[in-house]
Amino acid sequence: MFGITPSSRLRPSPFFAATQSEGVCAFTSYNNMLMPTSFGHPEEEYWRIINGVSQWDVAVERQVQLLGPDAGRLAQILCARDLSHCKVGQGKYVPLCNHDGILINDPILLKLDDDRYWLSIADSNIWFWARAIAAERGLKVEVSEPDVSPLAVQGPKAEDVIASMFGDWVRTLKYFWFRETSIDGIPLVLARSGWSKQGGFELYLMDGSKATALWDKVREAGKPYGIGPGAPNACERIESGLISYGGDTDGTTNPFEVRLGKYIDLDVADDVVGIAALRRIHGEGVKRQQLGVQLDNTTPTELGFHWHGIYKGDQRVGDLTNCVWSYRLKHNIGFGLVASDCAPGDRVVVQKDGQAIGATLKTLPFI
Repeated sequence: MFGITPSSRLRPSPFFAATQSEGVCAFTSYNNMLMPTSFGHPEEEYWRIINGVSQWDVAVERQVQLLGPDAGRLAQILCARDLSHCKVGQGKYVPLCNHDGILINDPILLKLDDDRYWLSIADSNIWFWARAIAAERGLKVEVSEPDVSPLAVQGPKAEDVIASMFGDWVRTLKYFWFRETSIDGIPLVLARSGWSKQGGFELYLMDGSKATALWDKVREAGKPYGIGPGAPNACERIESGLISYGGDTDGTTNPFEVRLGKYIDLDVADDVVGIAALRRIHGEGVKRQQLGVQLDNTTPTELGFHWHGIYKGDQRVGDLTNCVWSYRLKHNIGFGLVASDCAPGDRVVVQKDGQAIGATLKTLPFI
């Protein structure tokens, strides 16, 4: 059993006290914050997201706010996806790349106004990056981290829970669209989004002092639907084919290698960071691709602290970047970042902790 040494470098979430009351028993570090990963009942938490509704503390998805007359210009310079048609109240999934076309984050961009944007980020310091690019380009924009902390409500019954709280207008909200609203004086942005394929919403709380009150309101509204606590679920997200930046990518991964090419617009302006490199990479063709890996062994296992080599004959063709026991498939499954000449159906061997495990490459998503 490991403990967590308190430090000002590692911030608790505004929902920390609420998750403690729910019995949280495991955390990971994400954006220099503590993110709950388990409440002690992993299979129960899995089936809750698949069949019911679950509430998650995902305050670690920090917001990088771009504010000012050049906010839209900076957003486009940072994003290799065309934002020219993005409307106020609309969100977009936007891979961010460095000058070499390497993926450095994959946030959701939310356009709150023509001069105000949020980047709801994965686990890397985009606040520093955005501020540096803005200064380098001489843009009139303030880059900051606002007091905004998302709470996710996910699962097939999530819509009923949120509609019972805010009204039936939420049922017409399109995927990745959002609206600023409030409940009993608690200000928030309500978005149809979330890191699962089961459907749901994210409540971007805009006052951290009201976190426990919001948690309790969601919990109370969800009681008739069997709501319970949970976290971004490794099993569900791997079955569903959702990538985890930093988990399934390394310091050389470009978006095309991890199935994000459809979010890259190669005809955006030349001043977009990384676009020249992305055009070159696309023209030359990628050397790696992301495929599913289904292991032969049927004893539940996990990845551990590092990737594991994937071999085809005597040749190492890539790496297993995650691994989880699938409750629906009854197999250990994961993602492989493998050579582009590999194909679904190929037989491979995963070298894991000194053991050679037979496996089959699969098309993603698994389910």
